[in-house]
Amino acid sequence: MNMSATETLYPLQNGIGNIVRYLFPESAPFINGLLGLIAVVALTSTLAAILILLERKVSAHFQVRLGPMRVGFHGILQPLADGIKLIFKEILSPKGADSFTFYLAPMLPLTATFLIMAILPYDHHLQLADPAGGVLYVLAISGLAVLGLLLAGWSSNNKFSLLGAMRAGAQMISFEISLALIMLLIVMISGTASLREIVLSQQGLIFDWWIFKLPFLGIISFVIYLIASTAELNRTPFDLAEGESELTAGYHTEYSGMGFAMFFFAEFVNMFISAALATTFFLGGFHAPLIGIGFIDAVLNIIPGFIWFFAKTFFIVFVYMWFRWTFPRLRIDQLMSLEWKMMLPANLLLLILGAVFMVLGWAG
Repeated sequence: MNMSATETLYPLQNGIGNIVRYLFPESAPFINGLLGLIAVVALTSTLAAILILLERKVSAHFQVRLGPMRVGFHGILQPLADGIKLIFKEILSPKGADSFTFYLAPMLPLTATFLIMAILPYDHHLQLADPAGGVLYVLAISGLAVLGLLLAGWSSNNKFSLLGAMRAGAQMISFEISLALIMLLIVMISGTASLREIVLSQQGLIFDWWIFKLPFLGIISFVIYLIASTAELNRTPFDLAEGESELTAGYHTEYSGMGFAMFFFAEFVNMFISAALATTFFLGGFHAPLIGIGFIDAVLNIIPGFIWFFAKTFFIVFVYMWFRWTFPRLRIDQLMSLEWKMMLPANLLLLILGAVFMVLGWAG
């Protein structure tokens, strides 16, 4: 797909970065890199606090409760209180544990979240980096999370932790295959593996988003993505890696203090990342939902792109939470059968149909 006209409309620049390049031409790369790093860390930390509070509030309302109410107005400072408590809790290492690996494991999923947050296209000019193989980058970096869970269970010298880690590894690797095939479908029909260019390929009306632009297959792919990403995130009804009725707490049973906090932090930020990727691949990214009516579209275009991006992403986050507090947990055999016997064949069929649609000129 020829993106030259699109790139002319939306060059990958940023006002703050341009000012730094003008004032400090020699040291601009270092300063801009440092500012970008600070921005990603600040955004990721803020999102984790917001999502933890949102999860507790949403679950409370689903269960006809109020949720956190005591720390700050309507419990708004509860994540801060939880963070302070976890910082000061003692970090214990089990007897017989592999200490180096035990302390390394929580850092890997946390590192993966920062690396992926850096390449998400939040707006026309809000993206820290745009690698040409952004989709491949996402798939590669997500492997760090799987490795962290496996190492955590293996190094804990605990049968329940090891069993939870093996479940987590089998589950996440299995469902990442479905996620990769769904992403491959979008790469195939958009003609690019750059996340930014995938968003730009959906310019125009709401019907130019890939969820609608690819007849029938777009909606089916979106639903499969939601199911596969929920399983890959180890969230209910697919949270078998942490099944408390079977495994105590799964792979992080032996973790306390900041070790547990890192896993908890990464879990919630990964939920945002999965929702952001769904927005990028299917919902037009930072584009406004234009409907082809002049005055309405003019009003929608006034709203900045990053607001549309976060609005769409938090809608998907709410759907993930809705799943968690609606469906009962599956058995491990049911979960693996869902992937290997149903979703994987369905994804392969979608790829074939997508290629047929492209040949017939029905896609895009």
